[in-house]
Formats: sequence, structure tokens, C-alpha cells
Amino acid sequence: KWQELSSALTGVSLAVAVAVAVAVSVPAKSFRQGMLFTHRGLSGPAILQLSNYWQLGETISIDLLPSQSIADLLLKAKSEAPNLTPSQVLNSYLPTSLVKNLQALWWQEKPLQTYKISELEKLAVQFHDWQLKPSGTEGYRTAEVTLGGIDVSQISSKTMQVKHVPGLYFIGEVLDVTGHLGGYNFQWAWSSGYVAGMNV
Repeated sequence: KWQELSSALTGVSLAVAVAVAVAVSVPAKSFRQGMLFTHRGLSGPAILQLSNYWQLGETISIDLLPSQSIADLLLKAKSEAPNLTPSQVLNSYLPTSLVKNLQALWWQEKPLQTYKISELEKLAVQFHDWQLKPSGTEGYRTAEVTLGGIDVSQISSKTMQVKHVPGLYFIGEVLDVTGHLGGYNFQWAWSSGYVAGMNV
């Protein structure tokens, strides 16, 4: 069902603006940035960042609307506009196609007045703590940056030369240095290359 959902939502993105970005997390790290559905799964800045910390077999948690309390939104609507459905409320905050596809999986579309408070609170948890277990990543072929590499403790930070092997230099991603998205890895490659070039 997850593959079908992702395919149905191909191209749907959740905004990069922090106010409406998603929050994704694994035990080691959390990011609050944009997310994109593709025909192969999830992508976008939040997911790419998280992939540096995610371990195979781990479950990721996705908060689709961290800037709002969905329980509060639904309960307020239940009180003030009880004939509205959950989708009608949520469409104001999330992409309509996302709400439509999640509705088929998570709730019955009926007026809020017919829901118990506990049912709406349970639905809100689904949105704020959507649990997914990825089967893997796209791998090296589409990677934005690599992890691991030569131990930097063996490299002079002043020259980029291997401490115990004169004349041997390493720079960039071949070293165990991994930055977040945003140009940091390019900057590291250029800066370390410049330092090595000045000392060769």
C-alpha cells in the first residue's frame, strides 16, 4: 500500500518554509524541512538529510504538520462547524491530494459531529507521528554526498597531507567528512583542495 500511495502522490511536496515543513526523525536525529513524494518513495531536503543518520531496519517518524496541532484544529471545527468532514478541515493545511489518499487509509469521511473526541485525537496522532520503515535508499547512484572515508585524525588540517606519509594528500569526500545539504560539501571540497594545492 505504501508504494501505491507514494506513486499516487508523485510530485506532491510539503513546503520548505519552516512554518509548514514536515519534521522527520530517527532515534539519532530530526530535521524540519521540505519533503517530496516520488514514484519510488520519499525525497526532498528533510529525507535526504535524514538518510545520513538512518540505519537499515529503522522506522522513521514523520510529522506532516509540526507547526499546528491537528487535534486542536479538528476539535475546534467539531465545535464550531460540526458538519465539516476531517478532509475539509485538513485541506486548508495540507495538499488536497495527500489528504485524499491518506483518508482512504486512515479515516472514514463523515461529519465531525459523528466522531468521538478520542477518535479525532487518534487521527491527529497519525499525522504527527506517521511511522514508516524504508526498505532502503537509492544508493550511490543518486547520492548527494558520501559517508565514511579516510580517518581525518591521520591528516594534517593545515596541509591535508597524511601525517606519516610525506607527499600523500587527500581532500574532499574521500575523507570522513560529511556536511548537510546546502553547499557545505562543495565548500569542503574546494577549501581542502585549496589547502592541499598551496602545500604541494
